[in-house]
Amino acid sequence: MIDAMTPSGPVRLVIFDCDGVLVDSERIAVRVQREVLAGMGWPLDEGEIVRRFIGRSAQSIGAIVEEQLGDGAGARWDEWFHRRHREEVDAGLPLVEGIADALDGILPHVATCIASGGDHVKMRHTLGVTGLWPRFEGRIFSSTEVARGKPAPDVFLYAAERMGVDPAACVVIEDSRFGVEAARAAGMRAFGFAGGLTPGERLVGPDTTVFHDMRELPKLLGFAA
Repeated sequence: MIDAMTPSGPVRLVIFDCDGVLVDSERIAVRVQREVLAGMGWPLDEGEIVRRFIGRSAQSIGAIVEEQLGDGAGARWDEWFHRRHREEVDAGLPLVEGIADALDGILPHVATCIASGGDHVKMRHTLGVTGLWPRFEGRIFSSTEVARGKPAPDVFLYAAERMGVDPAACVVIEDSRFGVEAARAAGMRAFGFAGGLTPGERLVGPDTTVFHDMRELPKLLGFAA
């Protein structure tokens, strides 16, 4: 076994976000988000949707929609968005490019789990469609299980607790500004993937390594052959 290092010692747990890190679903989410919000009377362009929503939990987005559009809008958004998202995923959902190679280089060396703003039904669907569910089954945690979604650290701290690992020995793989902020707030080192929709400059910050190719991840974590 190869020991990767955090500033406080060896890495004992690698925590993956799901959307945009494992499965390339953020592009679908943005497209569906534009459609749904425009239909509800709140048209936003792609950049604004990425800035406002990517990395947030469904509960947080629903609350924002409710505040913007009024009573009952959050529930209508939730129903419409998740129905259309499921339809789009069923039509074809790829893995994030290079993630299969990255996982092959990481999973033999260290404990792993998923901690996502998505709910368990959505993750079971996206991970099932892409064949990743068996690689993480039993080690998948959702913001629906904690009080606050990202950028609060709750879901990452919950994942570390459930996995029996000190937060200081965890690293987080994220693709959103809210996600890397949550990792930092949890006292965990963040690896910000800038190969998706969020520009790399939005991921930069303390204890954060920004990278653009998932195939680089094992080496960045210290698990290179």
